[in-house]
Parts: sequence; C-alpha cells; structure tokens
Amino acid sequence: MDEAYYEPISHIVDERDAGQPLGTVLRRRLKCSRKLLSRLKLTERGITVNGQRRYTNERVAVGDRIEIRMPKERSEDILPQPMELDVLFEDADLMAVNKPAGLIVHPTHGHYVNTLANGVVHHWLERGETVRFRPVHRLDQHTSGVLLIAKTPYAHQQLSEQIQRKRVEKIYLALVHGHTPDRGTIDAPIDRNPEQPHIRMVRPDGYPSVTHYEAVRRLRGVTLLRVMLETGRTHQIRVHMKHIGHPLVGDPMYGQPEADRAAGAAMDRQALHAWRLGFRHPVSGEPMLLEAEMPPDMAGCIAALSAREETKEE
Repeated sequence: MDEAYYEPISHIVDERDAGQPLGTVLRRRLKCSRKLLSRLKLTERGITVNGQRRYTNERVAVGDRIEIRMPKERSEDILPQPMELDVLFEDADLMAVNKPAGLIVHPTHGHYVNTLANGVVHHWLERGETVRFRPVHRLDQHTSGVLLIAKTPYAHQQLSEQIQRKRVEKIYLALVHGHTPDRGTIDAPIDRNPEQPHIRMVRPDGYPSVTHYEAVRRLRGVTLLRVMLETGRTHQIRVHMKHIGHPLVGDPMYGQPEADRAAGAAMDRQALHAWRLGFRHPVSGEPMLLEAEMPPDMAGCIAALSAREETKEE
C-alpha cells in the first residue's frame, strides 16, 4: 500500500447498484458524507474504481471494485509526551482509552502539555504510525472513563454520524446525594448561565437535553446511579442531577460541599465515570462494547460509605 495513504476502504458493486453513479454508491454503501466526498475528490487517489481514478458522476457496473483513500496526517501542533495510557482497544481505524480524572483531553491556550493528546501522539510515534488526534466525543477534565479516538477521517465521520443519529450507547456511573427514584428520565433544556457563561443551567430556551438514570445501589444519604445520555450537552449529567435535587458528590461547580461533608463522601472531583460505550465499528460494522472499570477514588468513596453504614448498623 502507498505509504502516503491510510488503508483503503473498499466496496464491490453488486446488482443493486449496477448502473448507479459512483457518488450515489459511495453515499449509500460506504456512508460517505458530502463533506468527505468533496475532500476525496481533491485527493490524487482519493476515489478509484478498479485501480483507476474516476469521477463521482460516472456509472459503475457489477463487480467493480470501488476504493477510497485518505492521505495520512499527523497532529503537527501537539507535542509528543511519554505517558502511561490505559488502552482499552486499538486497531488501524480507532483507539479507545480509559481517561483518568484530572487529565485534559486536548491542548488549550496556555496548556500545551500534560494532556491526553500529548500522550496519544507519543504512543503513535513509538508505534511508527502517522495519525492525527481526533477525539470523537468529549469528557470533562475531571470525568474519568472511556474516550473514543478516530484514527482516520473516514472513521471520524462514521462514528460522529452514529452519535448524531443516537446510535451510540453511552452509560456513566454517578454517585449523587440523596435517594433518587429507582429510575427516571430528565427532559430539561440546557444552555449557558448568562451571568456566568462557563456554567450551564436548565433554561426554557435552552437546547433539548435528555438524561435517563436508574439506581444501582443506595447508601446512607447517597445513591450510585447508572446514567444513560440521549443527548450530549456540556455538563449535562451534572446540571440535570442538580436540577432534580440530587447533585453529584464532589462536584465543585454544581455540587454541595456541605452535603459532601455531612455524608462523609470524600471525592476531590465530581463522582462521574464514563463506564460503557457501545457502537458499531466504523469500517467493519461489527458491534463493539467497551467498558472502563470504576476508578479507585470512586470505588474507595463507595467502600468508605458502605463501611460507615455497616458500623452504624452495628
């Protein structure tokens, strides 16, 4: 394979698509977006049929081998930095890591090192891979758990589309104050607080936001929840749980420090962990389910609360 390109994505034309324009087949069978197709057209070997470059308005025949290729890229603006990574899965198309709490995902102004991106870029450099850092979704700095990274533009487009179509299962573990109902749905729009733009709040004119939850375990004064996101607004779980009167333990922005102290719940960050991510592989289409074990700080907090409860019962 040409060193300047990622592995080609291919499709063999059958009777269903015989006589159709190439562009139609690319959109229908390889799920290429118009934006991706525009990019492929500008690439020397971006779109080929039986090894020859072809225009998207040309028609295809049964047995034609269609291939798309994306030129390799690297994140030139991200400094490689050795870092211990908990890699849950990796192949030529995607990578999933268990992000620890406290680690920023991407460099920002004034914060160019000690981010997940620095460690991942170094990891790829050590493996001899030319890849650009493309996180598919976001996790707050102090939220731990599964983070998905696309390794090619095609994989990024496919995974992003799954998220937009709500075909990605996102399940979090959250420790909240009080005892919630066994299960529930919070359907409350979210937007910025006009007085404090870095903080989100429930507002009638906000963006549609839906969170589902179910109780996993109840302790004295707190509940461990399994939370499912239907939408993905910034700080959504934290804002929604505060809205219904059950803020997250340890949350410095939306929590209740006095409630943390009263419950004896010791956490240096919000007790929120991205536990499970379910999706289809962007190239093979195979179903995938990735899980990240609950981190020591959350597990330790639950163990301490459980021990305190047992002591009081004695």
